[in-house]
Amino acid sequence: MNASLMKQTFKILTNKFLLSGVIFTIWMVYFDQNDYFTIRQKKKEYKEVKANVDYLTAETARMEKELAALMAYSQPLEQLARESYHMKKDNEDVYVIERK
Repeated sequence: MNASLMKQTFKILTNKFLLSGVIFTIWMVYFDQNDYFTIRQKKKEYKEVKANVDYLTAETARMEKELAALMAYSQPLEQLARESYHMKKDNEDVYVIERK
């Protein structure tokens, strides 16, 4: 009975279709140029790039909105110039205090 079981197991393991399937699976998972690990890495990179694109799209929309506000009114434009670029009127003195 034990020999019969071994014979049957040997017959199944040496089946040409099973061997071909196992070899094909191993090849596709480990040795192909689009193996499992490469696909996983590319999906991770895709998610990172997509998140970056979403962030940049939102940032662009925010900046366009800010630009429209600056072009519509002179007061926010003057405030931006004073705060960001330390600009001043001719008769003013500007003191910049930097924190360390």
